[in-house]
Amino acid sequence: MEWLQRNREKFFSDWYNFNVPVFFLLLCFLYIALLLLKRLFIIDSIAAFEILQERGEFWVFDIIFGLQYLSVPFFLAWKFLFTTFLLWMGCFMFGYRLTFTQLWKWVMFAEVVFLFPEAFKVIWFTVFVSEASFEQYQAFYPFSLMNFFDFQTLPGRWHYVFKSLNIFEVLYSLSLIAGVFLLSGKKISISTYVVLSSYVLGMVLWLIFYSLVYG
Repeated sequence: MEWLQRNREKFFSDWYNFNVPVFFLLLCFLYIALLLLKRLFIIDSIAAFEILQERGEFWVFDIIFGLQYLSVPFFLAWKFLFTTFLLWMGCFMFGYRLTFTQLWKWVMFAEVVFLFPEAFKVIWFTVFVSEASFEQYQAFYPFSLMNFFDFQTLPGRWHYVFKSLNIFEVLYSLSLIAGVFLLSGKKISISTYVVLSSYVLGMVLWLIFYSLVYG
């Protein structure tokens, strides 16, 4: 973190000086492209879906995937809004005077972390797994706690929870800590407390709520 502090100005001038609307549209495009790749190279190759296509019943999934494409901008906007609000509240509690706009921009910047597991999933099911069921596809999330359990015997209430507990969430939380640290110019320890008491706590409470209500 000392290296980040020394190169703080250079980082903001070289890497962080991007156009927010254009970056948002780029994220939407990349997520939609990954959804399309998963549809073309994974979903269409699963036997159950091939049978549905032969029977002429695949139109239902065409509608579902079409809605997924359309929902990407709304999902990302809601995610950025909620995450930014949590961080803003955390900063406020610790006396960090960071604006909502500053935090929103960093939350967008950090979202790049979650593009990697989506790309990894495409590679995994197209290169390393020749035959897979739709249940296997749904249950898989790279480098997650889910990989240590058999999804067929694990109660459904824990599928989403265990997939959410993954290495990319850890990297994302670390990136948020780095963001608060760089934007505020304050101590890394306080920045860590900010993220732990806001985003991480919110994530834990959401997973507990999900496991209790949707189980």
